[in-house]
Amino acid sequence: MSFEKVDLGPVQQFMDDPEVSEIMVNGANKIFIEKYGKKVITPARFNSEEEVKDLVDRMYTTVGKRVDPDVPYADMCLADGTRINAIIPPMCRFGISVTFRKFSKEIVELENLIKNNTLTRKVAEFLIACVKGKVNMIFSGGTSTGKTTLLQLLSIHFSNVERVITIEDAAELKMIQDNYISLETRVPDKEGRGAVTLRDLIRNTLRMAPNRIVIGEVRGAEAIDMLQAMATGHPGTIGVVHANTPKDLLARLETMVLMSGVQLPLWEVRKMIASSVNLVVHMERMRDGSRKVTYVTELRGIDKDEIVTNDLWTYNFEGLDEDGKVLGSLKPTLRYYPQFFHKFTRLGILGDNVFGAEE
Repeated sequence: MSFEKVDLGPVQQFMDDPEVSEIMVNGANKIFIEKYGKKVITPARFNSEEEVKDLVDRMYTTVGKRVDPDVPYADMCLADGTRINAIIPPMCRFGISVTFRKFSKEIVELENLIKNNTLTRKVAEFLIACVKGKVNMIFSGGTSTGKTTLLQLLSIHFSNVERVITIEDAAELKMIQDNYISLETRVPDKEGRGAVTLRDLIRNTLRMAPNRIVIGEVRGAEAIDMLQAMATGHPGTIGVVHANTPKDLLARLETMVLMSGVQLPLWEVRKMIASSVNLVVHMERMRDGSRKVTYVTELRGIDKDEIVTNDLWTYNFEGLDEDGKVLGSLKPTLRYYPQFFHKFTRLGILGDNVFGAEE
């Protein structure tokens, strides 16, 4: 049975509504949706907790996954990019919780993000050049800030002669390249055997002759494997990390590397990060629900045991208009040209006027 044939019951009407960006089932009696950045409760209901559990079982079975007492929570992803998370009692105290994060069908190219003021045209041109020039990048931000969407749209500019491998907990990214492989982690079976982690997949990927490695979300000890891939002959590696600011991202990376059990002093860990990651693209979700690129930041190296950063663009928040819409702009703020900029000049893929004012 394919997912498209699964009856979603009271949730279906919201899946079909293009204005709904998220659906939140808080037990059988409460279904919330998000529209235009606002979360509101709906009159829709399930008849019972058993009906919710039956829906979860049918959805996850279609992709070979399960949610049960042994695996009380799990992610899955639909063909259209919609991400689903389910968690069951007793971890979820007030009934089964199911969250549907829908993939926007209206955002199909970078031009859509430019028109939405998620980023400017010159920032888009710069990020395309970073993809073509195989710059190691981290996309950071909070939940539902648009990191995966921006990464997905930039991936169109990967060369079609590259072997692209994506590594995710729930396969969300969809690449258009011919030589493309999607890897997904696996939870252990009921006997506790057969688990496959992000670390396992990253290590195996290095034996698969990749030209481009994309890691859907780095949240633990696998950070050191990502950094080692970046530093050992796999330029253009891209990772996604949850963080509140670029500085918070660096602190998280330090912590995650140390979680791997490596016996390194902190300054060595920072040196590893600074020598591996070239660029951080940070995104935030504004109070009006809009998503913005708020920092494009270069990592330049180490000075006095601290990572040196160079903000190339930053978002200036200017207030709210009478309708509550966020006012602001993404402005160039670089102190120095990026150290990797000479690569763009050599390849002829970007001029230095990219850091000037928007036309």
